[in-house]
Amino acid sequence: MRVGQGFDVHPFARDQMRRLVLGGVEITGAPGLAGHSDADVVAHALTDAVLGAAALGDIGTHFPDSDPAFAGADSLRLLETAVELARAAGWEPVNGDLTVVAEAPRLTPFVAAMAEALTNALGAPVSVKATRAEGLGSIGRAEGIACLAVVLLRPLGGAS
Repeated sequence: MRVGQGFDVHPFARDQMRRLVLGGVEITGAPGLAGHSDADVVAHALTDAVLGAAALGDIGTHFPDSDPAFAGADSLRLLETAVELARAAGWEPVNGDLTVVAEAPRLTPFVAAMAEALTNALGAPVSVKATRAEGLGSIGRAEGIACLAVVLLRPLGGAS
């Protein structure tokens, strides 16, 4: 068994037309996040956790923001690719657990949809929780959104 940990943070975009996507779910009525891909901090944190657990580097190694091929990329597809890489290295996901830190918007209505989309992309159960930074730091001033992720991998074909 291997445990991987991931973290990502993005500021809110200045572009008023930018969509907010978290865990593969579009959050309507909220400003989007700045980033090269769709800036889905939730999917990015889980992707980093998968790659880390499989000892395959990080999201920037496999999907660099300097590569135009990833401009506007769907981060759930990046997560699926990371899972394929982990499987090729002999590992499969057992579960994931994420905590999204956002002062705004309120995410509780979207948590179940995020968990479902991430579970489908990971191929294993994913738990998603949302919390606030209680006014501390830039996240607490609603300047962006952060996510922490943990994933458990087991050898392919192994018992859980």
